[in-house]
Amino acid sequence: MKIAAAQLTCVPADPAANAARTAALAAEARQQGAELVVFPEFALTGYELQALAGDPGLWIADADDPRLDPVRSAGIAVAVNVALRTAGPLPAIATLVYGADGGHLTTYAKQHLYGHEQGAFAPGGADGRFELGGIRFSLAVCYDNHFPELTARAAADGCRVHLAASLYGTGGGVQERATVYPGIAREHGLYVVLANHVGPAGPWTGCGGAAVWSPDGALLAEADDRTPSVVTAEVPARVPSPLAAPAPAPAHAPAP
Repeated sequence: MKIAAAQLTCVPADPAANAARTAALAAEARQQGAELVVFPEFALTGYELQALAGDPGLWIADADDPRLDPVRSAGIAVAVNVALRTAGPLPAIATLVYGADGGHLTTYAKQHLYGHEQGAFAPGGADGRFELGGIRFSLAVCYDNHFPELTARAAADGCRVHLAASLYGTGGGVQERATVYPGIAREHGLYVVLANHVGPAGPWTGCGGAAVWSPDGALLAEADDRTPSVVTAEVPARVPSPLAAPAPAPAHAPAP
């Protein structure tokens, strides 16, 4: 399966404009042969915490919210992160996953909220999993990836690919991005797919570098630091064990 990592420059607090940008990148990923594309944190609004706190109208109501129609109708499986309404007073920072037919596969809510997100969002309480094309996937959002136990559980649960919707900025974020994600790949034997912002992103400037790493930490694909785009890499559904030997051919045909 070919998987795409996207990097996006958002229009601040404009779900319609960002849905159109996200859908365009999804179409680009599909043209490159990808079957799944992953988008960065808060893809539909940008990382605009003040606007999200002040206007609940920016929150996505549920997996069927029509503002997501352009994204989920792109003809490719997508993982898109949004501010999602919950049963309580605060939204979650949640990744919604849809199949190529637009059907909702799963929702994952960020469990580890970063500093200023605490008190403004509700933390999730369960790990994110789904299967597509014979591959088991795990989900995380930005700061989640700094907690090794989360990705350790994914590997123990049979996941092969770890999808990270994130925001890393210029400055210290560049080094974090370059260290955390190949480290996850090496430590847990996972393919790791990172989606990031590029350009203005709330109080930060996204450093781009959307990427895919192999289970040994090798970089398979990487975007630049300035262009909204997608990069793709091939992930095999299964890798034969090097210890497995083919069964010997029978010495003669079995009796009918």
